[in-house]
Amino acid sequence: MLNLEKNFFKKRILIYGLGKSGLSTYSYLKKGNAISLFDDQIIAKKKIKDSNTTYKEITKKEFDCIIISPGIDINKCKLSRFLKKNHKKIYTDLDIFYSRYAFNQKITITGTNGKSTTAKLLHDILKDQKKDVRLVGNIGNPILLEKKIKKDTLFVIEASSYQLEYSKLFKTNISIILNITPDHLERHKTINKYVSAKFKLIKNQSKNDIAILNTKNFYIKRELKKKKFAPSILKIEKYTSDKFIKKIDNHYFDTDGNKENLTFVLKVSKLLNLKNNMLLKTLKNFKGLSFRQEIIHNSKFLKVINDSKATSFSSSEKLLKSLKNIYWIIGGLPKKGDKFLLKKNDCKKIKLYIFGKNQKFFINQLKNKMEFQSFLNLKTLIAKIFLDIKNENNFINKTILFSPASASFDSFKNFEERGKYFNKLIKNYIK
Repeated sequence: MLNLEKNFFKKRILIYGLGKSGLSTYSYLKKGNAISLFDDQIIAKKKIKDSNTTYKEITKKEFDCIIISPGIDINKCKLSRFLKKNHKKIYTDLDIFYSRYAFNQKITITGTNGKSTTAKLLHDILKDQKKDVRLVGNIGNPILLEKKIKKDTLFVIEASSYQLEYSKLFKTNISIILNITPDHLERHKTINKYVSAKFKLIKNQSKNDIAILNTKNFYIKRELKKKKFAPSILKIEKYTSDKFIKKIDNHYFDTDGNKENLTFVLKVSKLLNLKNNMLLKTLKNFKGLSFRQEIIHNSKFLKVINDSKATSFSSSEKLLKSLKNIYWIIGGLPKKGDKFLLKKNDCKKIKLYIFGKNQKFFINQLKNKMEFQSFLNLKTLIAKIFLDIKNENNFINKTILFSPASASFDSFKNFEERGKYFNKLIKNYIK
């Protein structure tokens, strides 16, 4: 047993948060430890009857470790005072994972936008090159549920700011920070704290490790000027050329956001000495992830893109820059402090369609930049778009872009449900 593993063996452990992450942690640690479980939600507590404890019981107990789920904000939870008092004992499932698989190669990806797509693309490339690779973290399986791990098993990990914020031990061989724009400020409060959470990814790296960073990004560039970090820093200052994109022959990589993701993946591929012919084959066949710049229809004069995952202005803006004659659908629960930064000149090619309960927010941000229409619901909105398209020049290439730039929780359970509903509506007009 590694010394690090001893941190989580024969210990008194509190697991706080009983979602996917918390339940997988419980499953992993329940043998050999005295486990206590807690969740703010009564429904979550009912998932497991074993070892559930009350608030009063917890505050009286002494714990060796406290494992918190990514969704737990220690400043806004029932155990807030207790957690602040025992801050040094707080760990995450990333820490437990590292303590078990310290010697396995790990490539970890974070950033505000593009994490999931980049992680999936890199995983598919490595899999096609006959590597024993696992896709885990914020995408794929919870990180502690993977089985049959060998010495040469390679992990591609997607890590969010929530996962990184309270991690202490986690270390990765190759770290990737794609981009940083203001996000999740309702949790992190300030952009500096959000940046700091992202940079936890490279903080624990050693001089033998590698960090690949987007130095075109203002916040990443600023952080590098402020601090020195141990790993070798590989800077991404420009995206993959259009000439290379043409070799791939996949329109998925036409947009700036996906060019950015591809550039990082190619850098890793070079570091790992992957075979170019197999690499190009994977890239040619890559279709992306559902609801992330997903092309659901592509005919001679009309393209329809489902980008339901876009939950902030920044996640929509790169895509807007990459397209022409756009019918942009926006609406949902806006992020705290979110601002639309595209200049008026960039908006001439955009017709805006707003839906939902928070129309005033979007109208105030966008009314002086582009023409808009507002609707109570998405169904009525879609009907109007197709009517507008019918009444306009049908020999000009048009794009219907569903990129809501906001969270889904005003009307939908999550972005997946929102994306599925959009697809269902579109099918009524496109056979």
